Amino acid sequence: MFRPTFVAAAALAVAVSFQAPAFAQDDAIVAKIGSVEIHQSDLDTAIANLSQQYQQLPEDQRKIAALSQLVDIKLVAKQAEQAGLQNSEDFKKRMAYLQERELHNAYLRDQFDKLKPEEVKARYEKEVASLPKEEEVHARHILVKTEDEAKEIIKQLDGGKDFVELAKEKSEDSSKSDGGDLGYFTKGRMVPEFEQAAFTLGKGAYTKTPVKSQFGWHVIKVEDKRDAQPPAFDQVEPQVRQIVMQEKYSQIIENAKKDQTVEIMDETLRKGYEDMTKGE
Repeated sequence: MFRPTFVAAAALAVAVSFQAPAFAQDDAIVAKIGSVEIHQSDLDTAIANLSQQYQQLPEDQRKIAALSQLVDIKLVAKQAEQAGLQNSEDFKKRMAYLQERELHNAYLRDQFDKLKPEEVKARYEKEVASLPKEEEVHARHILVKTEDEAKEIIKQLDGGKDFVELAKEKSEDSSKSDGGDLGYFTKGRMVPEFEQAAFTLGKGAYTKTPVKSQFGWHVIKVEDKRDAQPPAFDQVEPQVRQIVMQEKYSQIIENAKKDQTVEIMDETLRKGYEDMTKGE
């Protein structure tokens, strides 16, 4: 497993939308409102900007929802223009903010589109190389209700009985169908009594005395010991890619700040801003 700080970083998301609509080459007209045409590209943009609840809908329903919103927007926007609302200072300020936000998003899309697969793989390998060595064991067990039952199983093992067959026959754990196989695990994954016994045993050895836990009495066999394996790259590639994107975003902001002075007059806002951006 990646260390907690690395996993936590994977949950961070840059607070912008990186999804841009894929415009059709043939920008067909899909609807008209009077003489105003609604093109496929307009619909694609509307679909890309649907709220999260609409994004969960099937594709056909998403298109209908987006078209419905688009028609409503254009109808009301026409009335707003006739009322002259586009000339108000409040509207102009909002449009300036929206333009800058979209430029911010467009620049990030451009930068992240240039992200190479080898950059993501290199970041993964860097993290894997920094992980501390941790032992893990591959164990089997046979779980029974009483100590006497466990002692009898150990006696049969001493007499040459096969552990897997005994587990299938005697164990009361859900792993019995797999011969008591618990797979590989690291410390902290099992109850203390079980864990202590498993990590004390050598490879190929089984417990010579029953091990008691809250679940009953165990007979444990260690099949293998090795250094814990990190998750395969294919399993964590999306998370690693997100980390690289977050790091690139932080670098973009840092570089931008070198050319500009950020000055915040309000003391409370200044302190809050500095606290929030401390890790960038």
